[in-house]
Amino acid sequence: MDLISILDILMFAAAVVCLMAGFPVAFTLAGVALVFALIGHFAGASLSLGAIPLRIFGIMTNETLIAVPLFIFMGVMLERSKVAEDLLEAMGRLFGKMPGGLGLSVSIVGALLAASTGIVGATVVTMGLLSLPTMLRNGYSPRLACGSIAAAGTLGQIIPPSIVLVFLADQLSSAYQTAQRNLGNWSPDPFSVGDLFAAALIPGLCLVGLYIAYQMAVAFLSPHKAPPMRGADGGAPAKVTLKELVSVLVPPLALIIAVLGSILAGVATPTEAASVGAVGALLLAGFRADVSRPLPVYAGAACLLAALALSRVVDLRITRLEIGPLEWAGISLAAVLCLGGAWGIAVCLARVLRSGVLKPVIQSSTQITAMVFTIMIGATFFSLVFRDLGGDELVHSLLRDLPGGALGAMLAVMLVMFVMGFFLDFLEIVFVVVPLVAPVLLQLPMPDGSAMHPAWLGVMMAVNLQTSFLTPPFGFALFYLRGVAPASVRSSDIYLGIIPFVLIQLLMLVILWFVPQLATWLPEAIYG
Repeated sequence: MDLISILDILMFAAAVVCLMAGFPVAFTLAGVALVFALIGHFAGASLSLGAIPLRIFGIMTNETLIAVPLFIFMGVMLERSKVAEDLLEAMGRLFGKMPGGLGLSVSIVGALLAASTGIVGATVVTMGLLSLPTMLRNGYSPRLACGSIAAAGTLGQIIPPSIVLVFLADQLSSAYQTAQRNLGNWSPDPFSVGDLFAAALIPGLCLVGLYIAYQMAVAFLSPHKAPPMRGADGGAPAKVTLKELVSVLVPPLALIIAVLGSILAGVATPTEAASVGAVGALLLAGFRADVSRPLPVYAGAACLLAALALSRVVDLRITRLEIGPLEWAGISLAAVLCLGGAWGIAVCLARVLRSGVLKPVIQSSTQITAMVFTIMIGATFFSLVFRDLGGDELVHSLLRDLPGGALGAMLAVMLVMFVMGFFLDFLEIVFVVVPLVAPVLLQLPMPDGSAMHPAWLGVMMAVNLQTSFLTPPFGFALFYLRGVAPASVRSSDIYLGIIPFVLIQLLMLVILWFVPQLATWLPEAIYG
């Protein structure tokens, strides 16, 4: 065996070792690729490094990925605007008087925050700061409390709109196109972010239901681990009024419906919906910054919604050669509505700027976005060199020769991703592993002779990746929770507390394995 034939194996092993050693992800991937490209060049390998600039340009001009910084901005802005605090307080008072009610409220709020912010760190830290002391003070088992909070915080990875799903859909879209071309289909139906969002919705809600079922079972079988909530005076907690419940539930639910509903209904692309979410989060933050003067917020939101509705019934393009009188009236009305929306946005921007919220939101959003795109560029460099060294052919032959056909290869990939999740972040797995295995899996025939559905593959990978946030030693949700947990909570309580929830996630994978329709029914029903 010559050097070139084993360079791809050595390259992948070197990348994993460097990542586990704690080196920065983006520079590790690009650095390892550069070193092995140099070795491959002197060993006589044929390399296509000239394609690197085109690939980087393709990443930066990818319209789908424009949704990423917008979703990040939306999540950070909502986290800073204290939406989670109000939700947790209201839900705690609503369900807290029943056994296990605090755990139930944590799961529900986690699902709502997942569908509106999608940022694991912010959700875990916020709920850890607000809910964990309350749960411990009311006699909750530290393990159950820590496990509930950490698991609820990771729902942002599977419930759309999720940044992980955006990246995963982008990688699967390319893999699906490649697989279909290799199978001789030169005009396949596209696989989009909207398809994966629709596919992940039902499994995500099922996962929330399994969390709640487990918490209710613990409360029923071991009441001392999840007792009812007590008020400040030791009695029953104060009841939450309908007005309070509506005031805390309606804004995030409206934002979720506007963003996710517009994508699933086909009204907006994920990028357009992300811009709606970013503007909606800004309006919500501006409203909270000055509740006494809600008119600009209400007027701005109403004008923007009216403009969007008008665009569905009137052609508002002004570059056309022929425009009728009624259309000119519609265009004029749309211009007035846009000015009203701009006024509301400007007022909210001024409010969040004065409150000191805008600057840290922009800084945090910029840092996260820059980190993610730098990792993507490094991963692109890595995957190109890996393929030039014959890595894709090696992966294809390994998966093709496994017993069990497509399902055997799928099971092997799931096991590898689960183990890698103990040591690597989801970004490394999405950008390095998925591009290597997905084209092969999507080409292998299923037992019934059909091709593997990309939506099912994507949801299986997403649920699997979600466990990477909970599994030690590098589960980030565990780190976030440890950083805000009281000193009385031992690290062993956190690590042992997440075990039942990791098992629940594995159970969800088993259910999806035997009932793939949970992932494939909704996208087929919506998009045909």
